[in-house]
Amino acid sequence: MKTYLVIGLGLFGSEVARQLCVQGCEVLAMDIRTDLVQQVAEDVTHAVVGDGQDKDVLKALGAGNFDCAIIAIGDDLAASVLTIMNLKELNVPYIVCKAHDETHRRVLEKLGADRVVIPECEFAGRLARSLSSHNVLDYIELSPDYGILEVPAPKSWIGKSLKDLNVRAKLGVNIIAVESGEETNVSPSADYVVKSGDIMVVLGENKALEAVQKL
Repeated sequence: MKTYLVIGLGLFGSEVARQLCVQGCEVLAMDIRTDLVQQVAEDVTHAVVGDGQDKDVLKALGAGNFDCAIIAIGDDLAASVLTIMNLKELNVPYIVCKAHDETHRRVLEKLGADRVVIPECEFAGRLARSLSSHNVLDYIELSPDYGILEVPAPKSWIGKSLKDLNVRAKLGVNIIAVESGEETNVSPSADYVVKSGDIMVVLGENKALEAVQKL
């Protein structure tokens, strides 16, 4: 079971903490505000009042024993900076940090955050992709250049096997799963024949994914 330390329980941090617990992870949620801690206490493994800017507090909580720490403090760049420095000193293996804007992102990345997210930008990008193409069901950004696309099987694919389609060679993408009705076929075999109504989960470079959308 993976363990997570979530620091900052605003809208973003509290929801991340809850969703991680839903996924079966062990979560310690922390904030300096008692009311925010109380709001998530029943939905996470542990919830405590504490300040991530205080290294002694983090050390007492065993921060270095967690698989990942998520800093969701918000607009306070100074607080995020000090918290990252504390977590790095405590040898937390993976640190995710919420940023307010691109300037904050650059600062936090230079300080050693393994991943920096701007939730509003990431959601806006996913929403824009979904709205701009009528057949896109979902899009997950893995990096600025790569993502995972969930799209109904193009008409030209129906009745053909994955081997015949050979999308890796022709389009530069990989089909990592097929959702057929209530069943999900992860890593489908080359002999799988695409049926009408199938949902294709495709991994690749964004330019290649755009080509899939146009089929």
